[in-house]
Amino acid sequence: MAAAAIQTQSRHELRGQGKPKDRDFLQTREGMLFCVTGYLHPPDRYTAYLKYSPDPEGKWRNGQTAYRRELAYYHVSTIAETIRYLEAHFPQYVSYCQVRDIRFSMVPHSHVVRYYRPKERLDEILREPQDSLEQEVCELVTYANSLAGLSSGYLGVTGSLLTKSHNPAFSDIDLLVYGQANAARLKDRLGPEGTAVFRRPSPEKVARWCERISQHHSISIDEAACLARRRWNYGYFGQRYESIHAIRQDDEIHEEYGDRIYRDQGAARIRAILSDTSESMFLPAKYCVRDVQVLEGERATAAVRELVSYEGLYSDVADVGTVVEAYGKLETVNGTPSRLVIGTTHPTHGFIKPLARVGS
Repeated sequence: MAAAAIQTQSRHELRGQGKPKDRDFLQTREGMLFCVTGYLHPPDRYTAYLKYSPDPEGKWRNGQTAYRRELAYYHVSTIAETIRYLEAHFPQYVSYCQVRDIRFSMVPHSHVVRYYRPKERLDEILREPQDSLEQEVCELVTYANSLAGLSSGYLGVTGSLLTKSHNPAFSDIDLLVYGQANAARLKDRLGPEGTAVFRRPSPEKVARWCERISQHHSISIDEAACLARRRWNYGYFGQRYESIHAIRQDDEIHEEYGDRIYRDQGAARIRAILSDTSESMFLPAKYCVRDVQVLEGERATAAVRELVSYEGLYSDVADVGTVVEAYGKLETVNGTPSRLVIGTTHPTHGFIKPLARVGS
């Protein structure tokens, strides 16, 4: 397809469809599938990481095209590997962002041949499911509606289901819930222990998860277990593994690209109290903090008022009033040191560890 035609198609698909959102997908000229990340994007490209590449021996398939998965597991180090791969073979998909002071994979609009929208794909599945997995998606949506009053208009699917490359034999269901209030209501209805229909992983599976997480992140098995108890959005629907992810609606995307300029100030570690967790369910997760103690880093770190995590492991990890220890990249925002960032390609990677509730 000619570049002009591709650009026209991309702009046409965007027109009237709302802002690009976390966990949308797009396909490039080469057939690679990228997952959109976050909500800040340069005017001419999408911030996204490489998720699937065409490979004749790949396990995932859409029609005659087979794909391999580029991420062995979800961690910033594997994202960094995909960036190095792109720099070596497809450098047009990696660039420096002067607004965020990062070098990351970003796909020019002119190179997009298809943009996948989770709500549209779910509507297609609900109208006419094509296999057993898509039928299970229909049943899950019916359950979410009955449990929390969530109509399909506030739901979507991502991952291989979105790109039609899923395999009913092993693919999971990755359900999206649009809007903080909707996600919070579903979380409340599911409860900390799950339900008879949406079951939490067994203690044995949780133990294996904690061991694996402690190997890839700077946390102990006990600290991983603390995070596991907060993972309301992972479990089993029947025999199928399922995840649930909160996505911002258009009116919840408050920052425009270029409103704030971010600059890396090196690593820092703090202890602080969470003062606002209303945006912690999204990715990136955001927490407002107070009473900051600097454990490591410049004195200016005491001015930090926000924790931001691009690592999904640290989404929704604690409530208001919780003391946390956090390690990450100190950033200035429009010249003022004010936030600590976790889960970037910066060497620190970082963590957020809940310690105790104030007064407990």
